[in-house]
Amino acid sequence: MSVFALIRLIPGDPALLILGDRATPETLNAMRVQLGLDQSLIVQFSLWIGQAARGDLGHSVLNGDAVLPLILERFRVSIEIILPAVAIAGLVAVPLGTIAAWKQNSAIDLATVGGSTLLLSIPTFWMGLLMLLFFGMKLGWFPVVGYVSIADDWLAGFLYLGMPIATLVIHEVGGIVRMARASTLEVLRLDYVAHARAKGLSEGQVLLHHVFRNAFGPTWTLLGLILGNLLGGVAIVETIFTIPGLGRLLVEAIFARDYPVIQGCLLCISLFYVAINLMIDFVYPAFDPRVVVS
Repeated sequence: MSVFALIRLIPGDPALLILGDRATPETLNAMRVQLGLDQSLIVQFSLWIGQAARGDLGHSVLNGDAVLPLILERFRVSIEIILPAVAIAGLVAVPLGTIAAWKQNSAIDLATVGGSTLLLSIPTFWMGLLMLLFFGMKLGWFPVVGYVSIADDWLAGFLYLGMPIATLVIHEVGGIVRMARASTLEVLRLDYVAHARAKGLSEGQVLLHHVFRNAFGPTWTLLGLILGNLLGGVAIVETIFTIPGLGRLLVEAIFARDYPVIQGCLLCISLFYVAINLMIDFVYPAFDPRVVVS
């Protein structure tokens, strides 16, 4: 309810945006009645909740398109960016963080920590603009405008989505490296690791069988949080690279005061976030046997 009300506190009148500045007060009032904006917030919220429970998220006030199919279409586009970005970032950052912890206070550790801190300090919009300028405009390796789905043409899709995915990977690697390193350091100090070394196991066996599995749990949780957050936070990258994803749809709907689309996007992002966290909780015992899902 609070989000529903906050959306309507945004300055601007959807009826005025639809009809234009030359609209008469009578036509504006008629449009507000047609959109249901003449009713109280509680009544509007109750009607929307009832429709949403039936799978009806309404229609866009700008073009009349059904909101649910529009969101599903844009959601598929965003997933094509988010899933590969998180997967690549995890595959790169987890081994780096583990090695940095294993070589604590060495040159490798200092370089890894310094590099991850630097990557965390770079805003995604600035990194995206640099990639557009260097790889897109100067070198011409990637197209700077447009979108092609990987499902339709994997090569063209890779070219169009390569820079957006790389931008997210570069930004997220820093946080994952730091989490993996901190988790590994904590596990390396435990008694059973010293016992494994005392039995004569090699460092590789200790890291793989005794450290990695127990240290990966917190990192796995972070990966889930990143995956959920990116669905709403990818709007900047989608806007820079003109990708028609869910985040860009949400931004466009906010500027247009398209309440049904805004509400539908926020509902989709919230449900996705909850679903990802539930999945993480159920899978967590696979990495940490001490955790039992009841």
